[in-house]
Amino acid sequence: MRAGFLEALQQPGEGRQRIVIAAELRPPRAELDTHAGMGAWIDTYHAVRALTRRDTFVCLTDSAVGAQEEDNLRHLVANLGQDVDRSRIVPFLTSKHTMAFCLAYAARARQHGFQGLVVLGGDKTVGAPRCVEHAWQLRKAIREIEPELRLGGWANPHHNPASQVGYLLDGNATADFYLTQIVSHHDRAKVGAFVSEASRRGLSIPGVFGVFYYRSANAKTMKILGDFMPVPAEGLSAEFAAGDTPVDICARTIRALADEGARAFYISNLPLLRTQATLQAILDAAGVG
Repeated sequence: MRAGFLEALQQPGEGRQRIVIAAELRPPRAELDTHAGMGAWIDTYHAVRALTRRDTFVCLTDSAVGAQEEDNLRHLVANLGQDVDRSRIVPFLTSKHTMAFCLAYAARARQHGFQGLVVLGGDKTVGAPRCVEHAWQLRKAIREIEPELRLGGWANPHHNPASQVGYLLDGNATADFYLTQIVSHHDRAKVGAFVSEASRRGLSIPGVFGVFYYRSANAKTMKILGDFMPVPAEGLSAEFAAGDTPVDICARTIRALADEGARAFYISNLPLLRTQATLQAILDAAGVG
């Protein structure tokens, strides 16, 4: 059996040859009609199969940016069958459900062979309310009933690095690894400060840094995205105006963050069609292909 997500993150070694890559995909929105929803899931299945067959990990979101999404676990189990190695797939679970649903979800994940979950709080400003105030409370409840699941937490390098590392070091964090908020080469100094603080204080659990595949410098789109994550709109606009492509910009972020010590990334907003080809172009341009 191939190494699971946590095992891959824990493998020793330095340098870009050891970098771990995951693609973050969004399930179809729940409000789509039957025909549109089926088409979107077919595209999702093709993307998941193509990525996992190339040994890329896949993170599947849960109610991303407040939008109600289809039950990612149910569709994965029903439609992917045994065609895809489930050790390569890491579903997300937010606390924007009832506690009963969240605990049942974790039990289903373990029963169907998924090795871990990323457990997040979820955006407080939109969508359904959280069932707990903080994500660690949900991770702790899941750990009590499903101790074998590997659980992922969250950190935000845009905030005070001492506080963020402190949250992960807290005994209640209940996290085997963590993902970060989206960052870019424009945030290089913040990422460097976070990585240095984590090293200084002996944070041993591995981190996976979020990278966004910006497709254009559309001002309206960047404003909408800015409601959910920090967007370096001015810097991106200058790069696109200079002729840089989305692949160039995404690759630049990976190179810069790798130079700051990051060695694992999840890449968001990849196109659902030609997902693997787009990702490979980014990795080739970044020199980690």
